[in-house]
Amino acid sequence: MSARVLVVDDILANVKLLEAKLTSEYFEVITALDGPSALEVIEAEMPDIILLDVMMPGMDGFEVCRRIKANPVTEHIPVVMVTALDQASDRVSGIEAGADDFLTKPVNDIALMARVKGLVRLKVMMDELRMREATGETIGIDLAGDGNPDELAGKGELLLVEERRIGAQKITETLSDLYNITIQTTLEGCNKAMDEKDYDLVLVNLSVQGFDGLRLCSHIRSREITRNVPILVIVDDGDTPRLVKALEIGVNDYVQRPIDRNELFARGKTQLRRKRFADRLRNNFHKSIEMAISDPLTGLYNRRYMLSHLETIMRENATTRKTVSYIIVDIDYFKSVNDEHGHDVGDEVLKQFGVRIQNNIRGADLACRYGGEEFVIVMPDTDLSFALMVAERLRLYVADQPFELEIGPKKLNLTISIGVACSETSDETPAELMRRADQALYRAKRDGRNRVVTDAA
Repeated sequence: MSARVLVVDDILANVKLLEAKLTSEYFEVITALDGPSALEVIEAEMPDIILLDVMMPGMDGFEVCRRIKANPVTEHIPVVMVTALDQASDRVSGIEAGADDFLTKPVNDIALMARVKGLVRLKVMMDELRMREATGETIGIDLAGDGNPDELAGKGELLLVEERRIGAQKITETLSDLYNITIQTTLEGCNKAMDEKDYDLVLVNLSVQGFDGLRLCSHIRSREITRNVPILVIVDDGDTPRLVKALEIGVNDYVQRPIDRNELFARGKTQLRRKRFADRLRNNFHKSIEMAISDPLTGLYNRRYMLSHLETIMRENATTRKTVSYIIVDIDYFKSVNDEHGHDVGDEVLKQFGVRIQNNIRGADLACRYGGEEFVIVMPDTDLSFALMVAERLRLYVADQPFELEIGPKKLNLTISIGVACSETSDETPAELMRRADQALYRAKRDGRNRVVTDAA
């Protein structure tokens, strides 16, 4: 997964070193040499993640981080503080300023990449949720009433995986103002607890003796009902291999032993705020779905929602310079299905086709019934070659597998024609992108149907 990374450091040699490491892993890197310049670059470029030096003359990294997190436009950008300081008090100050993590100089290459990739994955998820919420609000759906997640009252629910009595007692004392805490010491107990209750945070001591703590973290991430629960792990100082593996699995954050209580409290509070914010966005999104933005026959999004969503994406892309692909699909000779077999059969075909589309796209993509037998797929941050691959896969999926029906002819062999277009410039409008895809679809139908065509030369 690629991303745009901003590196901020007043020492040019440090900037060049991090730039080389990140570029070698195919990240796009932009740089700034001081705090004020960094804030200007952030506003202009909207990076996906920021690596921020703490010790800079004038405006230090703590102040830069506070300003990033105080701006509603930039507050969701992950910030990693890069510093030579290794005191717990410095880490706490950074976390209180809003930093998502710390890296200590000299930066370990494996830990750097694991942390950057993990935070980029988190930002992609949060951006998608925020974009869906913005789309709902654009079309007039009332999503108000939840307030600022920082101000929500009530404790969270924490599952603590710790077999040492003294360690569990200290953690409970530290986090009891934030969470109701359930303690488990066995893998079976953890699985049962997560089946019975929704948790806001799972805190795992990776040094537990009775089972593999990393395997528990992997299990949490792989299950549908728990994959969005934040995981905070405790690792021994210097146990880099286990820490890197935990981050690769998808652990959200970590504290090192010996544990500083202020740092643990700050990280626990950060995870609770983030979880409640994500829950609010998901709830608002599901609320918007319930308020008539889906097609009643296929269950896909309707045309109105798709148009607003596409406009939201392309407005964001005008700043980020990312591309969006637009796929329009037409079921070939669908009128004859209705004429020969009746509208009940036609409706069943449309419903099954909606399922086939959903089975061939990613979670971030949006599928829509545009009208009649026409369907649209909007694919954010997707280039033309990938969109063409998805379109061809869908075409083959339809052409090679008959529609099996409970009524009428029982089986129908159908094909589809597809037009594909990808945004070319940051100032292109949704209407222009849709027009180019429509032209490609027209060519596909004119040239014999059952094919994928793009407007690209």
